[in-house]
Amino acid sequence: MKEGIHPEYRKVVFVDVSTGTEFVTRSTVRSDKTREVGGEELPEVRVEISSASHPFYTGTMREIDTAGKIERFRRRYQKSSK
Repeated sequence: MKEGIHPEYRKVVFVDVSTGTEFVTRSTVRSDKTREVGGEELPEVRVEISSASHPFYTGTMREIDTAGKIERFRRRYQKSSK
């Protein structure tokens, strides 16, 4: 393996913003934010969907509304169906 061309592989804490679930794993992803977990300062990466909130794994269907897009879609097509 060549020196200096590979990204740093280290422990990282991923935070699911929709459920608040945190899990520690190893990754090469970079982050400016840090969080203390188990007495260790780790980079924090926020994700919108993880296995803790994904409908396939939870067995529930949830709508994740980003900036009112779902409501706008419903209003637009409710008018055309009348």
